[in-house]
Amino acid sequence: QVQLVESGGGLEQPGGSVRLSCVASADRNFTIFAMGWWRQAPGKGREAVATDSWGPRNLWYADSVKGRFTIFRDNAKNTSYLQMNSLRPDDTAIYYCATSRIALLPAGLLAEPNYVDYWGQGTQVTVSS
Repeated sequence: QVQLVESGGGLEQPGGSVRLSCVASADRNFTIFAMGWWRQAPGKGREAVATDSWGPRNLWYADSVKGRFTIFRDNAKNTSYLQMNSLRPDDTAIYYCATSRIALLPAGLLAEPNYVDYWGQGTQVTVSS
Protein backbone atom coordinates (compact mmCIF):
# COMPACT_ATOMS: atom_id res chain seq x y z
CA GLN A 1 0.00 0.00 0.00
CA VAL A 2 1.20 3.50 -0.85
CA GLN A 3 0.10 6.85 0.49
CA LEU A 4 0.88 10.12 -1.26
CA VAL A 5 0.49 13.49 0.45
CA GLU A 6 0.86 16.71 -1.52
CA SER A 7 1.51 20.18 -0.20
CA GLY A 8 2.56 23.59 -1.45
CA GLY A 9 -0.42 24.86 -3.42
CA GLY A 10 -2.04 28.25 -3.06
CA LEU A 11 -2.87 31.51 -4.81
CA GLU A 12 -0.08 32.70 -7.09
CA GLN A 13 0.48 35.68 -9.35
CA PRO A 14 0.92 35.22 -13.11
CA GLY A 15 4.62 34.97 -13.80
CA GLY A 16 5.30 33.74 -10.29
CA SER A 17 6.69 30.49 -8.97
CA VAL A 18 5.59 27.79 -6.59
CA ARG A 19 6.97 24.44 -5.51
CA LEU A 20 4.76 21.46 -4.82
CA SER A 21 5.87 18.53 -2.68
CA CYS A 22 4.64 14.97 -2.52
CA VAL A 23 5.73 12.69 0.30
CA ALA A 24 5.30 8.99 -0.40
CA SER A 25 4.99 6.33 2.24
CA ALA A 26 4.90 2.67 1.36
CA ASP A 27 5.02 -0.77 2.89
CA ARG A 28 8.50 -2.03 3.69
CA ASN A 29 8.62 -4.38 0.70
CA PHE A 30 7.41 -1.83 -1.84
CA THR A 31 9.89 0.26 -3.81
CA ILE A 32 8.64 3.37 -5.54
CA PHE A 33 10.18 3.88 -8.95
CA ALA A 34 8.14 6.25 -11.08
CA MET A 35 6.49 9.32 -9.54
CA GLY A 36 4.68 12.08 -11.27
CA TRP A 37 2.30 15.00 -11.23
CA TRP A 38 -1.06 15.33 -12.91
CA ARG A 39 -3.56 18.15 -12.83
CA GLN A 40 -7.25 18.75 -13.35
CA ALA A 41 -8.52 22.19 -14.28
CA PRO A 42 -12.14 23.21 -13.68
CA GLY A 43 -14.42 21.53 -16.19
CA LYS A 44 -11.61 19.50 -17.75
CA GLY A 45 -10.22 16.01 -17.51
CA ARG A 46 -7.13 15.01 -15.56
CA GLU A 47 -3.90 15.35 -17.52
CA ALA A 48 -0.30 14.38 -16.87
CA VAL A 49 2.09 17.24 -16.26
CA ALA A 50 5.50 15.77 -15.42
CA THR A 51 6.87 12.38 -14.42
CA ASP A 52 10.19 10.86 -13.54
CA SER A 53 11.59 7.44 -12.82
CA TRP A 54 14.86 5.82 -11.89
CA GLY A 55 17.68 6.18 -14.35
CA PRO A 56 19.41 9.11 -16.01
CA ARG A 57 17.16 11.56 -17.85
CA ASN A 58 14.15 9.34 -17.30
CA LEU A 59 11.77 12.29 -17.40
CA TRP A 60 8.59 13.26 -19.20
CA TYR A 61 6.90 16.65 -19.50
CA ALA A 62 3.69 17.79 -21.09
CA ASP A 63 4.34 20.22 -23.95
CA SER A 64 2.40 22.93 -22.13
CA VAL A 65 4.88 23.00 -19.22
CA LYS A 66 8.21 22.28 -20.91
CA GLY A 67 10.76 24.93 -20.01
CA ARG A 68 8.62 26.21 -17.12
CA PHE A 69 8.15 23.24 -14.77
CA THR A 70 10.80 20.94 -13.34
CA ILE A 71 10.25 17.63 -11.58
CA PHE A 72 12.88 16.30 -9.22
CA ARG A 73 13.08 13.94 -6.30
CA ASP A 74 14.77 13.41 -2.96
CA ASN A 75 14.94 9.62 -2.73
CA ALA A 76 16.18 9.69 0.85
CA LYS A 77 12.96 11.46 1.83
CA ASN A 78 10.72 9.62 -0.66
CA THR A 79 9.61 13.03 -1.82
CA SER A 80 8.83 14.30 -5.31
CA TYR A 81 8.86 18.00 -6.10
CA LEU A 82 7.34 20.02 -8.90
CA GLN A 83 8.96 23.43 -9.34
CA MET A 84 6.56 25.61 -11.29
CA ASN A 85 7.91 28.83 -12.80
CA SER A 86 6.44 31.45 -15.14
CA LEU A 87 2.97 30.54 -13.95
CA ARG A 88 0.02 31.30 -16.19
CA PRO A 89 -3.70 31.48 -15.42
CA ASP A 90 -4.23 28.27 -17.40
CA ASP A 91 -2.01 26.46 -14.89
CA THR A 92 -4.87 26.82 -12.42
CA ALA A 93 -5.87 23.32 -11.37
CA ILE A 94 -5.83 20.73 -8.64
CA TYR A 95 -2.44 19.04 -8.81
CA TYR A 96 -2.21 15.36 -7.96
CA CYS A 97 0.81 13.23 -7.17
CA ALA A 98 0.81 9.78 -8.73
CA THR A 99 2.82 6.59 -8.71
CA SER A 100 2.67 3.04 -9.99
CA ARG A 101 3.26 -0.37 -8.47
CA ILE A 102 5.16 -1.46 -11.61
CA ALA A 103 8.89 -1.77 -11.01
CA LEU A 104 11.19 0.26 -13.26
CA LEU A 105 8.27 1.84 -15.09
CA PRO A 106 9.57 4.34 -17.65
CA ALA A 107 8.62 7.91 -16.86
CA GLY A 108 6.63 8.32 -20.06
CA LEU A 109 4.28 5.49 -19.16
CA LEU A 110 3.30 7.13 -15.86
CA ALA A 111 1.81 9.84 -18.08
CA GLU A 112 -0.75 7.23 -19.17
CA PRO A 113 -3.71 6.88 -16.79
CA ASN A 114 -3.78 3.08 -17.03
CA TYR A 115 -0.38 2.91 -15.35
CA VAL A 116 -1.27 5.04 -12.33
CA ASP A 117 -2.12 2.90 -9.31
CA TYR A 118 -2.02 5.48 -6.53
CA TRP A 119 -3.12 9.10 -6.30
CA GLY A 120 -2.66 11.75 -3.67
CA GLN A 121 -5.55 13.84 -2.43
CA GLY A 122 -4.52 16.84 -4.54
CA THR A 123 -3.45 20.39 -3.84
CA GLN A 124 -5.03 23.47 -5.40
CA VAL A 125 -2.94 25.92 -7.39
CA THR A 126 -4.70 29.10 -8.49
CA VAL A 127 -2.92 31.57 -10.75
CA SER A 128 -4.64 34.92 -10.80
CA SER A 129 -3.90 38.60 -10.45
